[in-house]
Formats: sequence, structure tokens, C-alpha cells
Amino acid sequence: MFHLHDFAAAVKDNMGGTDRAKSQTSRLIAIIDDEESICDSLRDLFESAGLVARCFGSAEEFLESSLHRQAACLITDILMAKMSGLELQTRLKVEELDIPIIFITAYGDARMRIQAMREGAVEFLAKPFDHQLLLKTVRAALDK
Repeated sequence: MFHLHDFAAAVKDNMGGTDRAKSQTSRLIAIIDDEESICDSLRDLFESAGLVARCFGSAEEFLESSLHRQAACLITDILMAKMSGLELQTRLKVEELDIPIIFITAYGDARMRIQAMREGAVEFLAKPFDHQLLLKTVRAALDK
């Protein structure tokens, strides 16, 4: 379970007053996870760091929204009910949407990690993951 008090150091270290931080605040981070508590916690993390985040309960919900073409960074679970995170990655490539993707999973294995990274993922993190590392990885993805 994620708690906001665990994020305090990460947020403090990553807020900054730079132009880079200011340019990131208007770029959308899309979070896709079928576990509502994970989505809510990650959204709270990013919003407390001054970033804009939106949660989606499935890959299909994300793709059906008008926001799938506006996302500047995508954080997605690997294993979900219908479409997996890896299938979503393939779908976005077919649509020629070059969105930096960070995979998060409790069930990932080496094969999944290799596939995700070969297809261009920015990072592949096992749950539970370091929140400071995730925030830094998202900020780096937004800078590209």
C-alpha cells in the first residue's frame, strides 16, 4: 500500500523551481492500473509534486478517452483483465504514438522486462517500487 508520507522526500527533492519543472506541470501523466488504490496513490504522488495526472482503470478506458493522444508519459501495469500493458504498448506503436512508457508490475518476469524494454519502454519497475525513482524517471521522460 502506498502512503503519501512515504513520498515526502521524493516530492521535496524533485519539486525545484526551474523552468524545466514549470514546463512539466502542464503535461499529462496517464496512469493505467486496475487496482484503484495504486492509481489513486500515484496520482496523489504526481499531483503533490505539481504534475498533472489522470487515472484509467484499464488500457481500453485509456484508448477510448480523448486523452490517449495527449499523454506525455504513461505508467501502466503489465497484467490487467483484458488488454495487457505490453499489448497497449504495441497498440500505441501501431497508432504511431510515441509516448514514454513506464511499466509497473507485481508479476513481471525477465521475459516481460526484455520485451517491454526492446519495444522502447523507459523503465520496468517491480511493485513495490521506490517512489523517488519513479518520480525521477517520470520527470526524465517528460524532459524528452
